[in-house]
Amino acid sequence: MQVIENCDLFFQKKDLPDLYVGDKAIITIYLELPKEVGENEKKEKERTQAYEGVIISKHGKKNQTGSTITVRKVSQEVGIEKVFLLNSPWLKEIKIISRAKVRRAKLYYLRERTGKSARLKQRF
Repeated sequence: MQVIENCDLFFQKKDLPDLYVGDKAIITIYLELPKEVGENEKKEKERTQAYEGVIISKHGKKNQTGSTITVRKVSQEVGIEKVFLLNSPWLKEIKIISRAKVRRAKLYYLRERTGKSARLKQRF
């Protein structure tokens, strides 16, 4: 058991902000681009991609290795949800834009709503 706990401590991130359900966040992740034929193998191509949306659910505690968040955004009138592993090495940073006042632990009801009914009350 001590070996597993040591592995958990190795992969834990220390700079994670306090995340709550209903927060609007920008999550920046690293992406590896596929190598093209004839390209140098030493040169690795990486880029960052920002994903902005509302956190609709959290699984696990902040300091656990397997904790995740589900982020939902609407792009071209189509809802997209993505699950992010909080202690992943591909996760670069999480920035909170705004916080919302919610009364539920999971905001799955936002899947059926669009427009004004999908708005959340802002918390100051």
